[in-house]
Amino acid sequence: MHSRSTNDSRSAADVVAALGSEQGRRDPMPLFAELHRIGPVSRLTPGSSPYAFVINGYDAAQEALKDTRFHRLLSADPNPQDPVLRHLGGSMMFRDEPDHLRMRKVFQAVLTPRRLAGFEPVVEALVAELLDELGAKQEEVVDFTDFAYRLPITVIAIFLGIPRSDVAWFKDRTQRIDEYLDLGGKEPAKLAAANRAAEELNDYYARMISERRLRPRDDDRGGGAGKESDTVGSLVHALDSGTSGIDEQELIDNLLVLVNASFVTTMNLLTNGLEQLLAVPALIDALRNDPELASSYVEEILRHQSSVQLISRKASTDLELAGVAIAEGSLVLILPGAANRDPAKHPDADTFDPGREDLQHLSFGAGPFFCVGAALARMEGRAAFGQLFHRFPTLQLAGEPERSHSLLLRGHRSMPIRLG
Repeated sequence: MHSRSTNDSRSAADVVAALGSEQGRRDPMPLFAELHRIGPVSRLTPGSSPYAFVINGYDAAQEALKDTRFHRLLSADPNPQDPVLRHLGGSMMFRDEPDHLRMRKVFQAVLTPRRLAGFEPVVEALVAELLDELGAKQEEVVDFTDFAYRLPITVIAIFLGIPRSDVAWFKDRTQRIDEYLDLGGKEPAKLAAANRAAEELNDYYARMISERRLRPRDDDRGGGAGKESDTVGSLVHALDSGTSGIDEQELIDNLLVLVNASFVTTMNLLTNGLEQLLAVPALIDALRNDPELASSYVEEILRHQSSVQLISRKASTDLELAGVAIAEGSLVLILPGAANRDPAKHPDADTFDPGREDLQHLSFGAGPFFCVGAALARMEGRAAFGQLFHRFPTLQLAGEPERSHSLLLRGHRSMPIRLG
């Protein structure tokens, strides 16, 4: 059993506690390195944390994410009264089998490779449109997080058929829910704010479903940068015909989670990536000359700066992981951000290197719970970085970027840039 190394003065429990500090949230990477020196799986001191174990090794984290004996964890109460727990817990993100697969099939049916391939020109056109708007501010200092937010939220809005005029409304509500889900976020004020946000989002999607029943639209499968698709209309039709396999509240709960998850993580991919690339001008030059490099750049950004840094699970039975015995009922903290920097998996893991031979990572999860929107996020990242530096070759930071306070979702509050 791993507890601490002879060269380390701190236990795994000390390091996990430090992750919740201001410095740990701002830069968890040195703490991840400490955990790797201790071992891939560590037992935490009883009472030091809600968790009994931390999993930070790549192979161990991948195995845990794939192993359905580790159940998803949101609340110990099977029938929570808090709206945020009730709505999140009703989605596939927080359900185990067979409910997870039953719900997942519904969204896989609309997120098909063929449909996504047809949607790529929409994403490319939207990136160009948003960069045009940035270009109108060529002489100003602008906040890149605005572009990083608007791209993924507008993409998912077009894809689902949410009016583009509504996209600004989602940001605050999503942030309140994310702050509650973060490590150490379970305080009363954050719970109350998350509950209000969840109810407002629930009401929004309920109205949207009702409107589709009253005024069905033609389903525009391809859309256009300025047009809405009607994926929600298709889902409502399947729901009412009895062929969807889910009920109306499950559809609402899954839309809530799908929209929230689809843009926050991609927003972080874009801001994390820009900060990394601006630190290595040679990479920008190479990308400007060959936009096809954007694909490997996106994968290395996801590995080096995972948007999702922590995942909670509960052992449903006694099991063993990396030689460590984990008892039934134990809560485990899985750290994808640490796993992606495991030196046993990636040589020189802390170096940002899009040319490395092995670009595997766990930023979209693994196994049966692999992120259903991964292909869309990758598409948005490729389109954004493929066009950004070609359009603004002298883009540079105009001030110090401000990291978000979240450890769960690693990104930025602001990133001032000058376009040239």
